[in-house]
Amino acid sequence: MKERRVVVISGGSSGIGKSIASVFSEAGDIVYSLSRTGKSSPGITSLSTDVTSAQSVDHAVDMIIRQEKRIDILINCAGYGISGAIEFTDIEDSKQLFETDFWGMVRLNAAVIPYMRTNNSGLIINISSVAAILPIPFQAYYSAAKAAVTNYTLSLANELKPFSIHVCAVQPGDVSTGFTSARKKSTKGDDVYNGRIHKSVGRMENDEQNGMDPDVIARSVMHIAEKTRIHPVYTAGVKYRFFILLARVLPFRFVNWVLYQLYAK
Repeated sequence: MKERRVVVISGGSSGIGKSIASVFSEAGDIVYSLSRTGKSSPGITSLSTDVTSAQSVDHAVDMIIRQEKRIDILINCAGYGISGAIEFTDIEDSKQLFETDFWGMVRLNAAVIPYMRTNNSGLIINISSVAAILPIPFQAYYSAAKAAVTNYTLSLANELKPFSIHVCAVQPGDVSTGFTSARKKSTKGDDVYNGRIHKSVGRMENDEQNGMDPDVIARSVMHIAEKTRIHPVYTAGVKYRFFILLARVLPFRFVNWVLYQLYAK
């Protein structure tokens, strides 16, 4: 009989994180969902946790370790988006985005890694985005935060390899979740930009609302967790893997021109 894994998921009360938590719970694993709401779900232990607070993160991890003695898989999903023109975006808003989307992941990893290292095993999956490779105009700070997630993941994977801890980033494309409606939007300066901010964000949100079901991402994450060899970066969604391949082989100038035509013109 397969041993039940102890799985910790941040941002597990909604969207992709909730779907991932459900998939692992249905597989028989012991699942802890960390979120600000601490909203409970059947078969999942929910802990109220603020990833922007090191004290809150440490408290949650300590509780899990006291109960389970180990953490086998950590999945960092907590995050949200902001949109608007770079020149009109309040710096504090951009900092707060990074506090959750990037530093929240860093805090949770820092709390969990010592226990994985002691056990000489573990898997860390950081949820990034296709926007890390294909930065969307008027959503620059979200794209930058996800690019930071992906690059951080590559470094961490090499640092932890000698301890048999696997680390990877998953880059989903457009996914239909509450992430879209929760985005903090600013149209400040839209008159200066001739309505392009509103038009660009509208196009992006339409893509999201017609995007993949979050269960597609959840199944991809589960598939990764079942592997014996882990690649450092995965892109979820066939067409998005094709887009990323093109972005790697085509000149930056051409790729950025295409993004301009789609989301900034």
